[in-house]
Amino acid sequence: MSKSESKPAAVDVVVVGAGFSGLYLIHKLRGLGLSFRVFEAGSGVGGTWYWNRYPGARCDVESMQYSYSWDPQLQEEWRWSETFAPQPEILKYANHVADRYDMRPHIEFNTLVEAAEFDEATNRWSIKTSQGETVSARFCIMATGCLSAPRAPEIEGVESFAGPTYHTGQWPHEGVDFSGKRVGIIGTGSSAIQAIPVIAEQAGHLTVFQRTPNYSIPARTTPMNDDYEREWKDNYAARREIMRHTAAGNFYERAAISAGDVTPEERQRIFEERWAIGGTRFMTAFNDLATNAESNEAAAEFVRGKIREIVKDKATAERLIAKDYPIGTKRICADSHYFETYNRDNVRLVDITEEPIHRITPTGVVAGAETHEFDALVYATGFDAMTGTLLRIDIKGRNGQTLNDKWEAGPRTYLGLMTAGFPNMFMITGPGSPSVLSNMMVSIEQHVDWVSDCLANLTRQGSEVIEAELAAEDAWVAHVNEVAYKTLYPKAASWYMGANVEGKPRVFMPYIGGVGAYRDKCDAIAAAGYKGFLMQGPRAAVGAAAE
Repeated sequence: MSKSESKPAAVDVVVVGAGFSGLYLIHKLRGLGLSFRVFEAGSGVGGTWYWNRYPGARCDVESMQYSYSWDPQLQEEWRWSETFAPQPEILKYANHVADRYDMRPHIEFNTLVEAAEFDEATNRWSIKTSQGETVSARFCIMATGCLSAPRAPEIEGVESFAGPTYHTGQWPHEGVDFSGKRVGIIGTGSSAIQAIPVIAEQAGHLTVFQRTPNYSIPARTTPMNDDYEREWKDNYAARREIMRHTAAGNFYERAAISAGDVTPEERQRIFEERWAIGGTRFMTAFNDLATNAESNEAAAEFVRGKIREIVKDKATAERLIAKDYPIGTKRICADSHYFETYNRDNVRLVDITEEPIHRITPTGVVAGAETHEFDALVYATGFDAMTGTLLRIDIKGRNGQTLNDKWEAGPRTYLGLMTAGFPNMFMITGPGSPSVLSNMMVSIEQHVDWVSDCLANLTRQGSEVIEAELAAEDAWVAHVNEVAYKTLYPKAASWYMGANVEGKPRVFMPYIGGVGAYRDKCDAIAAAGYKGFLMQGPRAAVGAAAE
């Protein structure tokens, strides 16, 4: 839907994206009384949950924690059916919010933002859309998401396959029936780990091509318990406040002791307890799993032992075991019978480090010395994470500098909110913020609240422009890297580091210092007159470089 004919050509704010960030921005911008337009590439709301409809797609944050907190009535009335919500239900929630608060009239669907250029003469952004329209805006807010730019496989002959192909990040809305078909899936990341068990139940035969094995913990998803739901709803206000100040934005927090502080028997008992509970909270069993190599190896070896117990074929089990990077330094996965799936007669694992994929042919995949024939192919090859959606837009700041050039050696931001040389352009959960290392709903609300408060402040003081100072940006980038390299995370070739995209700079992109610590820094900077930002307007420049 596009109603650009009846929309103003000049507004206070343009918002790019109508996922959970974009929807909350609509709520906040209406409250500020600012004029705005929202452009969304898809035909509906929901962001990543609109696009990722692959079989088995499910949130790895508990349902009662993965929702908006800004309206107590919304919290009370919405009911989740499972402890970890499946994609269709999360999309239903996003649609419920859009309808309940009458947000759709503000959104122009099926509209890509192709370019955005800052005009220094007018201090306004010129935004070009796929509908052939150019819109002028004082502010541009990029609510484009961290995992919204699917990455196609870079394999010879990828266009030659004669059968249907599917990407987990661009799944057909009508679904896919694999009944009786020979299916190949390339990739074993988070999306694949969720999809493989479901596809295996349908397919006549499923072949999984794995480059890097992943650590995964059983999700232990169950129907929502009425008492559990009531407990949460009766304590939502207090628990939400606690979540805002934890490391990952979740209600449960990591233990206070090191894995080295207990006996091997006690350590095993605690790991068993966390395995039985399920989900990504396994990584909070001890307080040093992300920083202490010995503690991390104890956790990794525990999971390896579980895989060896579950997978009957010993050779397959060993191929499924990650051995060359610490547990949790790639996105820890939560699964529903993933490892058990390899005990099925109709499932085969191909390790492409042993049998490399040479090419894709019209009828299948050539790997090693074997040609695999397929009726359908699934690409679970992930995303150009954190920066992909931004860099696919032709963004130009001061002096015509493009964002692609500015970030040629890796993303550079101040707080993950702005980047120097690109005035009045905000990013929601951008690189340099906790984003993908956190409960995204908590991080989204914190960013949108901060940006909204900043816009209100600019309006009150009559400033036309806000811009990150280069010195503050340099200091923040150095801090983000310093904190990251105090952990084990950089030891993995992960998408956190951009390692899944050929030619992408190897930079640790999210801020690992913790949601609570990050919130405190953002609040302190705002309270100090937006230290590290320059505000220009009738009252002259304020703010100073971060020390």
